[in-house]
Amino acid sequence: MYVTTFYSFKGGVGRSMALANAAVELAKRGRRVLAVDFDLEAPGLDTFDVLRPREEVPGIIDFVHDYLDSNRAPDVRGFLSELPAVGDRGGRLWIMPSGARKPTYAARFNDIDWADLYEKRDGYLLFEDLKAQWEQAIRPDYVLIDSRTGHTDTGGICTRQLPDAVAILFFPNDQNLKGLTRVVRDVRAEASGPRGKRIDLHFVMSNVPDLDDEDGILEARIDAFREGLGFRGEPLVVHRYDSLSLLNQVVFTRDRPRSRLANEYREIVRGIVSRNLEDRDGALDYLERVGSGWGRRRMREPPETVDRKLGEIEKLHSDDGEVLFTLGAFFDDTRRSEQAAALFDRAIDVGYDEPDAYLRRARLRADRDAAGAHEDASKVLQADGLPPPLVREAVRLVPSGAAEDVARSPAVLSLDADDRFWLANELDRSPQELDVAASVLAPIVEDGSAPSETRAMARSTLALRYLGVGKYSAAVELLRRGGRDVCDMDVQDAFNFGMATWGATGESDAAPFARVVELDQSDPERDQANYLQCMAVSLWVIGDAAALDFVDQARKALGAKLVPTFSCWRYYRVLPAVFLEDLDEIEALIRGDDSRRPRFLNPAAQPEASRADGVS
Repeated sequence: MYVTTFYSFKGGVGRSMALANAAVELAKRGRRVLAVDFDLEAPGLDTFDVLRPREEVPGIIDFVHDYLDSNRAPDVRGFLSELPAVGDRGGRLWIMPSGARKPTYAARFNDIDWADLYEKRDGYLLFEDLKAQWEQAIRPDYVLIDSRTGHTDTGGICTRQLPDAVAILFFPNDQNLKGLTRVVRDVRAEASGPRGKRIDLHFVMSNVPDLDDEDGILEARIDAFREGLGFRGEPLVVHRYDSLSLLNQVVFTRDRPRSRLANEYREIVRGIVSRNLEDRDGALDYLERVGSGWGRRRMREPPETVDRKLGEIEKLHSDDGEVLFTLGAFFDDTRRSEQAAALFDRAIDVGYDEPDAYLRRARLRADRDAAGAHEDASKVLQADGLPPPLVREAVRLVPSGAAEDVARSPAVLSLDADDRFWLANELDRSPQELDVAASVLAPIVEDGSAPSETRAMARSTLALRYLGVGKYSAAVELLRRGGRDVCDMDVQDAFNFGMATWGATGESDAAPFARVVELDQSDPERDQANYLQCMAVSLWVIGDAAALDFVDQARKALGAKLVPTFSCWRYYRVLPAVFLEDLDEIEALIRGDDSRRPRFLNPAAQPEASRADGVS
């Protein structure tokens, strides 16, 4: 149960209207909501059609009088009225009015000596009992209290004793600022008082004219309230809304849900829900905010507070798979792997059967439980309609020898030709990935319905993948398809054709490498390490002494890069240190070491990439 008081120092800001709309919106979302009219001098919640009891019931005033007469808290169920259902998600709505609307109402209200009630009649315990009875009687998710304006005898009950949060509505003028300063100070003081109760504050600027602020008047007022009331960020805003519907007290979140006013009331609801960790939406919202660097900076919560709240969320939502998964993702992102793994296990055990959960768990299992990681990754690939990056990550975790199964998996087959090409183009970090990529690309090359440009790129990339897995003749045939000759090839195809011929025949043919050198000056990628590496090999084949210069240029181009780089010596992407080793072997070959040959010419001897090779 999360209790929120709607308070304003002055009237005329639409406080009761905001509460009525918030109550209906929460009920529409399937929550159990109790609206309490504590504006005892000027009650009005039950004048809203949606909050009007079917028959008159007693309320707060009568509850207090019964207690004073008997010295015993009455049963709260006699003071509550359940209202008709709102929405179709099972939400329920109750009201506890200010009191029975009888001619004696004002006299009964004036008869209550609130100071005496608290000082001599245990008034504090009475309202603690009332709060406990709300919980026991109807188990509300939310209690929304409409509080009296100004500084009153009952103000502390509504703004300090009962609530978990206070939504403070104000028009941004000096009168409101001066009056609210004391109220906000007193609410915050509860955190350092005997109860140590931290009450969340929501600042809602209401009845604001929707006009251009060319002179910065409104901006200056917001700054003054921000400084005077001690809050960061922007207040929530409810703009002045010129509509005769307001005369009928229309509840906009129910009757005009697409209106701007309804959206602004929903923002108030979102603000309230986001602070309520008992609400799954609030828990998820908190995890989203704390999980982003921007959110952490904005919230400025100390680590111990964050950890305490995370513990509360885990306890409160121990059987909610999505919350457990999201909590696990936070721990995973903050490198607390053991906690993350345990939460992913629990999320899946309670039925959170989503690809993200299996993929996250597979990543964590990869080092300690390869079979489990493979199983999880395979489950991911059984889902269709997944975004290509997620498919890529799952593919990288499947076992070797499963290339054909991956290519025929629902996750891959549901991608269009362009996305499948993107996927295969990304799979270049180990011989295992090259094998999968080849299995994905081959159908695209033969697919007459695929865009011609996509098929052409797929053909060139498939040739690269064939080279990496030792299918040299297949690469030669692919690159010469359609009667293409070396003179028809671009730099990439000419180089790969030369390497494929070398692999198929055991001898390096100078013609395709001469074509590479011929086209060199026109290639836009000639300053990249991989391109310069290829140029070094090409120049060596045709006997050009400049080959060594290109080895040096490749080293310089690599520089201090930390990301993997594609190496034509192996035909897959390698870490910078490995790329430099490949350049050393190329230099040795150029200098006359006949024992040196490209690593891809002996695929069986190529090592499987370490996990580090998969770092992007």
